[in-house]
Amino acid sequence: MQWTPLIISFHCRVYHSCSSGFSPRVSDTRLYLTALTAAALGFYLCSCHQSGNEGKTHKRMWSHTMTVQDYQDLIDRGWRRSGKYVYKPTLKKTCCPQYAIRCHALKFQPSKSHKKVLKKMNKFLSKGELPEGQEPGDLMDSACEDAGPRGSTKACPSELKCAAVTDVGQDKAEPLSAAEVSPPTSSGADPSRPPCRKAKDLRKERRLQKEQTRQHGVSLTKPAPSLAIQPKSLEDLVSELLPDDASHRLEVRLVPVNFEDPQFAASYQQSAALYARYQMAVHGDDPSECSESQFQRFLCDSPLEAEFSPDGPEVGYGSFHQQYWLDGKIVAVGVIDILPTCVSSVYLYYHPDFAALSLGSYSALREIAFTRQLQKQSPKLSFYYLGFYIHSCPKMRYKGQYRPSDLLCPETYAWVPIERCTALLDESRYARFNQDPDAGDIRALKDVGRALVLHRRAVMPYVTYSRKRKGASDEREVQQYASLVGQQCAERILLYRS
Repeated sequence: MQWTPLIISFHCRVYHSCSSGFSPRVSDTRLYLTALTAAALGFYLCSCHQSGNEGKTHKRMWSHTMTVQDYQDLIDRGWRRSGKYVYKPTLKKTCCPQYAIRCHALKFQPSKSHKKVLKKMNKFLSKGELPEGQEPGDLMDSACEDAGPRGSTKACPSELKCAAVTDVGQDKAEPLSAAEVSPPTSSGADPSRPPCRKAKDLRKERRLQKEQTRQHGVSLTKPAPSLAIQPKSLEDLVSELLPDDASHRLEVRLVPVNFEDPQFAASYQQSAALYARYQMAVHGDDPSECSESQFQRFLCDSPLEAEFSPDGPEVGYGSFHQQYWLDGKIVAVGVIDILPTCVSSVYLYYHPDFAALSLGSYSALREIAFTRQLQKQSPKLSFYYLGFYIHSCPKMRYKGQYRPSDLLCPETYAWVPIERCTALLDESRYARFNQDPDAGDIRALKDVGRALVLHRRAVMPYVTYSRKRKGASDEREVQQYASLVGQQCAERILLYRS
């Protein structure tokens, strides 16, 4: 297996100067780096353990540090991160094709099943009643959505308190009791109903109404229009106030994944212990597979640099843990990335004793509400990315229930409404969703010579490096790498060459 040792990515002004022949040194402090250590052409075997090439289902890179815009562009080409690994499924070869999926957060309307999940949580908080059983979709897929964050370079609010994220309310619409819905058992007239009228009297009344209608030119039988009852918004459902005598209190805290952040550091041990408990109970991991070092590598290491922008959200961009505190203890943690146009769900782990609360679905709804809140501060940030959608796995189809949503076309990298995609996936596990035969990848690789290379601590376009290179040509390898990340990213990301 050939591993490419190092990749570094820069802002646009840097690579423009490179393309004109200027070779800046990596030590130049004016350059804002995003460093990736990568095996751009490496393969990863899927859990299905298929033989031959069918088992080689992921291309992957290792990342030291990355700008949020670089990662946004990569996930819009089908890449995802797992800790500091950045990987891209090879959809034509895998037994279970994984298609990137996103939800239009601003247009999202909770379904009946979503409302049921929220009401179930509200009822538990209000009355302390823990339901039995578990809903489909609550077991988040660790194989497809894995990762973690590190490094905030600037302090940001460690706790986000707002109606959409912190307060969970009581279910106002309690089901009726059996006595209230039971039919009357006595015979004879029902005293609660108006007395019966003769058919002759009813016909006479209708004739009189018709006569009045002809005389006045209006219909007296048509009921007056009534104001339609507006359904509760997602924010209304998650922010209903608890009664004063509520059995439990739930608080949601947003903390940057940064050991210099006091709240993250103070909750680290409790969070790591919860992760281990979840992995062993839900996924059957051995204790050695969910150690503290594994937790840190998987969910507390992130290549994303914390960034703040005047037109961005107040909490900034980067990797975060959204912690769910129940009566002073962490019961669930959602790992998320806040990017220029989306909130990207990375992973969820929770206390197994509360599985009946459908925490997988509940946290997704809270994260959609959180995305809508951030959009008010940063208008471009309007999507919620759920990782990968696996149509061939019935247990993973629940992600398609957060609508309206799109799947990413694996050939043109255009987002296509999921309704147009599922019919194609019913026929074949792999499908091109964009049905325009003339459509192509607008960011496709056009000139591999413009791909940036880091050689002996100097930045240069690949065409310059290839003239200096001694030995066998590596153009085929570089071309494959650059085609996977696209022309724009290839011109921002430096591929290390020795």
